[in-house]
Amino acid sequence: MKRLLAMGCGLLVLGWANGMAAAPSPDTASVDKAIVHLAPTKGNKVQGTVRFETVKGGVKVTADLTGLTPGKHGFHVHEKGDCSAPDGSSAGGHFNPTGQAHGGPDATARHEGDLGNLVADASGAAHYERVDQQLTLQGPNSILGRSVVVHAKADDFKTQPSGASGDRVALGKIEPEK
Repeated sequence: MKRLLAMGCGLLVLGWANGMAAAPSPDTASVDKAIVHLAPTKGNKVQGTVRFETVKGGVKVTADLTGLTPGKHGFHVHEKGDCSAPDGSSAGGHFNPTGQAHGGPDATARHEGDLGNLVADASGAAHYERVDQQLTLQGPNSILGRSVVVHAKADDFKTQPSGASGDRVALGKIEPEK
């Protein structure tokens, strides 16, 4: 009986600790808007702003960037909000709390962080806007406290685990918008 009680307590503590690790922000229940100020990784000039807003049907994502090379660039929410590494590697991999395969933004089974591609014009500017049904700013799968990463190449939506989108050219932490 004592052994069973000890195992139960151990599982309870592990479950609690696991839940704590899954939610980077202590109070996400009242957050309905978030913002990211993108900064370039070493050797790049990309910068911009990404906004997230809870709307009917999901989370509206709006991004405006400059300094990109013309063409498509992978655009993802990454698992960590640590933007300290010069190459952006401290942000970890794509945010994937449900353990899905990588895919495009319209796939029903995909990483929660798979936002698709930004498309930069000849001047290096890109605008992105869509309502994403899988993102959330509340609960254990909240994107708050994580990061947004922009990549050098297009996301092909099939190469596992990250779409072959190349180096990280910009990133920033997702924070509640005040």
